[in-house]
Amino acid sequence: MPLDYYVWLLRGPDGREIVVDTGFDAELAEKRGRKLSRSVADCLTSMGTDPAKVADVIVTHLHYDHAGSLGIFPTARFHLQEREMHFAVGRHMCVHAIRMPFEADHVVAMVRAVYADRVEFHDGDAEVAPGVTVHRVGGHSDGLQMVRVETARGPVVLASDAMHFYANALSGNPFPIIFDLGAMAAGWRAAKKLAGGDDSRVIPGHDPAVRNRFPAVEGQGGEVVALHLAPTA
Repeated sequence: MPLDYYVWLLRGPDGREIVVDTGFDAELAEKRGRKLSRSVADCLTSMGTDPAKVADVIVTHLHYDHAGSLGIFPTARFHLQEREMHFAVGRHMCVHAIRMPFEADHVVAMVRAVYADRVEFHDGDAEVAPGVTVHRVGGHSDGLQMVRVETARGPVVLASDAMHFYANALSGNPFPIIFDLGAMAAGWRAAKKLAGGDDSRVIPGHDPAVRNRFPAVEGQGGEVVALHLAPTA
């Protein structure tokens, strides 16, 4: 199945902005054989957001396509599960199949952010801001966290790679990059529970169908959709 790569922008009624995941840049797209339509910085700028002024960035996990543009957020505080940091620098990285989705440069960038006092580690469930919480589920990566956001239509859960596609949870058939299969299956149930039992409020990490199900944001060429609005399909 084709993959889309998502970065999410959260905007509160008070104007506060939080970015969820940082995508990857053109250099890494070429290295990994991926197509990059627009840079993350360009996408955010087109939405009226200056990456240099974003105060909080939630990194769901440290795989290359979720932590690949940390440098465009020079003043942000990164929110990461402590378990993911341990995982990314621990003994499991001696196994090629497990470290394959990671890039050493991204992990080192996060270590540098730790030493610059710019990382807030979480252990399980935590509140990042009013109405925005993170929840460790593991599975795909040991410290993978989902993000629950209170919206006008109820809680929306950014499942990230706890669920690559809608079909993963519906069929019980996981995406094949797995660290802990049991935790991954439990993550599908946890995502639905966090969304109040409403499947339409669970957003998978890479499904192109997301862009077909939700209203497009005007002027963004169909690449940006509004998850706080009811699905149209």
